[in-house]
Amino acid sequence: MTQLDRQQVESALTGFIEPHLGRDLVAAGCVEGVDIDGSTVRVALRLGFPARRLAPSLREAVRETLAVLPGVAAVEVTIRSVIEPREPDPDDVTAVPGVRNIIAVSSGKGGVGKSTTSVNLALALADEGARVGVLDADIYGPSLPRMLGISGRPRSYDGKRFQPLMNYGLQVMSAGFLVDEEEPMIWRGSMVTQALEQLMRDTEWKDLDYLVVDMPPGTGDIQLTLAQRIKVAGAVIVTTPQDIALLDATRGLKMFEKVGVPVLGVIENMGLHCCSQCGHEEHVFGDGGGARMADKYGLDFLGALPLDIRIREQADNGMPTVVADPDGSLAESYRRIARAVAARLSLRQVATPAAFPKITIAET
Repeated sequence: MTQLDRQQVESALTGFIEPHLGRDLVAAGCVEGVDIDGSTVRVALRLGFPARRLAPSLREAVRETLAVLPGVAAVEVTIRSVIEPREPDPDDVTAVPGVRNIIAVSSGKGGVGKSTTSVNLALALADEGARVGVLDADIYGPSLPRMLGISGRPRSYDGKRFQPLMNYGLQVMSAGFLVDEEEPMIWRGSMVTQALEQLMRDTEWKDLDYLVVDMPPGTGDIQLTLAQRIKVAGAVIVTTPQDIALLDATRGLKMFEKVGVPVLGVIENMGLHCCSQCGHEEHVFGDGGGARMADKYGLDFLGALPLDIRIREQADNGMPTVVADPDGSLAESYRRIARAVAARLSLRQVATPAAFPKITIAET
């Protein structure tokens, strides 16, 4: 019988590319241990991203990869997820207490579905087993309260810090909780950035693995506040395939590059549309623009989402796609992209001080 060793096992694993990481498990540093007991191989994997739903298929893929080795009769695979960094540095003035990683979801222009994407990505990360919060950074046009079906005002137990509101397992904060839904925020830029920073820092986030920040469109004061005062682990660019949206998305990319925020990749939204009546498929806003942008600038293409009326209807009804139809193909698309975002983030060192952007708290 052929004598197995760890080198043979790791060599076999290098032939399996984990799609969310974009590389093999050995190169990604995910092989925590290999134990060989006669003809039984035991492999311990340590992922840096949440993978509750992914784990069964990943376990089976590793089994199949190793089962073909000569002398292997059984393969046992254990998988655990450890999301870094474990605790924010208390001496780091750019860190946000209670938050391990901040992910900014951005677009160069409005109307590309950034907020809907942000909410569904946050829900998908939570569904995979992470502790997740969402901050609505669009002070002028907050939409998360409606999308997540949340009403009411945030409480404060000490008169200093907000308690985030909760729904679907997410911790949520938005300026929309502080004003009536139809009331405009007629504020100058400096007022907006101060309010945003206070919403970020004065919310009592509770042990979050990820805080997803739904950014306003553009490259203005709020984005600059984010870049200068808060440590952002990475940014995600959302665009539609059309040339005008891609041009604005490129400006957003260049902005993050200038201020030192790593860009994790590009998501293409509102791509293929399938007619619900006749089944005809059509690329209403163009085809493949997001992938071309990613290729041009050396970014990861995180995935594409269709132009589907259900996504809009579910968000308008306060029950986004990932919770409205968790076993459907659309929800799986969001989960696949969310895992890719978190996996890419796990491969990067947390950004060095770079990276968000006085409200009086009173009980009513």
